[in-house]
Order: sequence, then structure tokens, then C-alpha cells
Amino acid sequence: MTALSPEEAKVCRLIERRAAALLDDLRLHVGLPTGGRNVAGLDESRERLASRAKALGASFDLIPGTPRPGWLFGESPGLSPLPTAVCRRLVPGAGRELLIAGHLDTVHDPTSSFRELTLDASGRTATGPGCVDMKGGLVIALAALEALEEAGERLPWTLLLNADEETGSYHSHDAIFTEAARVSASGGLGIALEPATADGGLVVERAGSAQFMIQCRGRAAHVGRDFAAGVSAVNALARVVIQAERLADPAAGVIANIGPLQGGTATNVVPDLARAWGNIRFSSPEQARSLAARLASLAQTPGLPAGATVEVNSSFGRPAKPKTPDVERFARLCRGTAEALGQQLPFATTAGVCDGNIMQAAGLTTLDTLGVRGGGLHTPQEWIELPSLVERCQLLAVVMLRCQEGVLG
Repeated sequence: MTALSPEEAKVCRLIERRAAALLDDLRLHVGLPTGGRNVAGLDESRERLASRAKALGASFDLIPGTPRPGWLFGESPGLSPLPTAVCRRLVPGAGRELLIAGHLDTVHDPTSSFRELTLDASGRTATGPGCVDMKGGLVIALAALEALEEAGERLPWTLLLNADEETGSYHSHDAIFTEAARVSASGGLGIALEPATADGGLVVERAGSAQFMIQCRGRAAHVGRDFAAGVSAVNALARVVIQAERLADPAAGVIANIGPLQGGTATNVVPDLARAWGNIRFSSPEQARSLAARLASLAQTPGLPAGATVEVNSSFGRPAKPKTPDVERFARLCRGTAEALGQQLPFATTAGVCDGNIMQAAGLTTLDTLGVRGGGLHTPQEWIELPSLVERCQLLAVVMLRCQEGVLG
């Protein structure tokens, strides 16, 4: 553990003075509904955050989104891809650039009654849509950058704000990957603003994630008059799903989940179309390659009804994020910083995925749980530990400073 320097202590004091402003800012952003592809809320949230980055001297680019594969579950044709904001504050010769990534979207229905930040009687916790995932992270990031600037610490950084992380980051994948590769090429580091683990910890290793769809086609027929002429796509799908279930090997770090399912239009019609969607989690590139091949082989599942056909689509858009030596060194820098601030920072692994997976796949050493503390993610009970606004903002700011010291080699 390295004690805080006078410069670091000054930044921490400036953040402490922002405690009330941090809470007000969180209340504001939680009250902006950004779930359910609510474009108006996403646009306002993006503009508010980007304007603060621009006030710090950052340039601003709005990168057009990439279309999502049409076979993904819930995909609605005709919707425009959501853009990604990239705010760059580059300071030539000033040190190691940091790519700070945060997502504007939540999973919460913008028309539901769960719409605002509500403090409990103690004033130590609050509930609200996206308060930890990840509006709290966005709030502390801007406050940390502003406090560093106020303290005279001119660091090079890029703030990336995407709008579709909760739906797989298909629109923003290319923008994230391109920016992460650029920052990596200059020796920079990545920080994503996902919330801390349940015990306040830092994730140092993540599984990868793939989406897939199995589509079976048969031949329709009237059940009563011409049943034998039909070819049931549902029966074919049932055989393929049983085969797909064998992809799972939890002991080896492979999870395969199948659902939702669709098939048939009426009970008295042999169904000519059936579909199943699924998700796979894996822990290495080798597993990803093997799983991709095994998914493709489902099209040749034995015992299919004569005349049935199978098509399999898959997308391995979020590669596994291993604990590399550089990730471990970066994590230890963060832990030492937390200890200097009187905080604990245990390490964790998870099968969950985030944009940190994409950033590290582009070659950028990345840590992705430097956001606030809380829980109940993706539920109407989502809550934040309010003291973590100041504490994690201080941690984030001092980590940014210490990243400039060359300790990662």
C-alpha cells in the first residue's frame, strides 16, 4: 500500500466537497428513463454527460451504430442503430491515456412506476432504475474527471458512452473495439464503470458470451385430413434442442441455456416453422472455437424427421476476458489505492459479461467494476449504497492518477 500523495489527497478533498452534488446528479440521471430504447431519455442523458466532458476540453464524435443481426430474439426490423458518443481529451506527452466506458441504457421499462431515486430513512441507501447499473458509475466518472481538472491534474482520457450494453452492445461493438484498439496501441488502459460486486469487489476475470438461434423448417398440413403429409418443425426442433443441451459443461466453465421457444400457429396444423434462442458462456478462446463448431454441427442432428431442415445462427460478440498478468498488475494497483483510502477491494471472477470483454479483446488491459456499490441489479429493487458515491469516486480519481506513474510497465 502506498499512502496518498499530497496531490491525491487534494483531489479526494475536492470530491468530498462534491458529496451533495453527486447525490443531486444521481437523482437527475436516475430520473431520465433510458431503458426500453427510450431514445429521448438516451439523447438527453448523453448530451448532459458529453457537455460536461466538452467543458473539460474534450472533442466530441457521435459514431453511427452498427445494425444488429436480424435473427436475435426480440429484434424489431426497421429501427435505426443507436449511436455511440466518444469524447476525447488528449494531452500530448501528459502520460498514459485512459479509455473510460459507460453505458447509458438500463433494463427498466420507461413507463413503469419505478422511475426515480428514493432514499431510505437512514439516508445510506436508495433505490431507483439504473442507480448502480450504471448511472452511479457515470455520475462518479464525470465528477472524478472534473475534480482532477480542478486540482490541476491534466490527464489524457477518452470517455465512451454507448446506449445498448444491456442488449448486447451490437450497435456499439465496432466503436468500442476501434477506440479500445487505438488506446491500447498507445500503451493506455481501460476502465468500465460497471458496479462493484456484492462485497464491493473488483472483477478480474469474466466469461465470454455468445447468442444463437436454431431454426427448423418442415411442411404444414391439416392434422385431421392430411397429417401424414406434414413434417413437424417442432419435432425437429425438439431433437436439436436435446442435442444442444449437451453443449453445457459447467465444471469446465461452459454454460448453455436455451429459451425462449417458438413453434406452430394452431394445434390442428402440423407446424412448418419452429425456433429456439439460446445463450452460451465460456472461459477461453479455445472453448469459443469448439462451441462455434458444435453449434454449426447441430444442422446435421441425427434422427430428424424426413424433409425437415435446420439452420443455426450464432454470434460470439463478447469474448472471454481472462486475468492476464497486466490485468492482475492493474488490479493490484487498484487494491493498493483502495487500501490507501481505507477501503477494501477483494477480487472476483464472474460468468457475467460487459463492454470490458470487448475492450480487452481489442488488446486493451481493462478493469470493469470500478463503479459504485449496491445490488438488486435488473430488478425493481435495484439499490445503491450512497456513501459509495464519494468513496468510489475518490478511488476512481486516484487510480486515474496512479495509472500515470508507469507502474504497469
